[in-house]
Amino acid sequence: MKKWIEAIVRELVDNPDEVKITEVEGERTTVFELRVGSGDLGKVIGKRGKTAGAIRTLLSAASAKKGKRAMLEILE
Repeated sequence: MKKWIEAIVRELVDNPDEVKITEVEGERTTVFELRVGSGDLGKVIGKRGKTAGAIRTLLSAASAKKGKRAMLEILE
């Protein structure tokens, strides 16, 4: 899922080389920490948070198939 998130976010931002994702896997939950370059945070979050919400929804659905929970933290 890490590569999937990275591919989507790189298409949204102006500075795709600054996109970094850290995956912290626990027993039941996986946390993805997404870091984007300065000024790109708004592009990832989207208008009224809709873009980030859509990414989180897809991530939750994909992780549910594996019987796990996934969380996405977006940082600048």
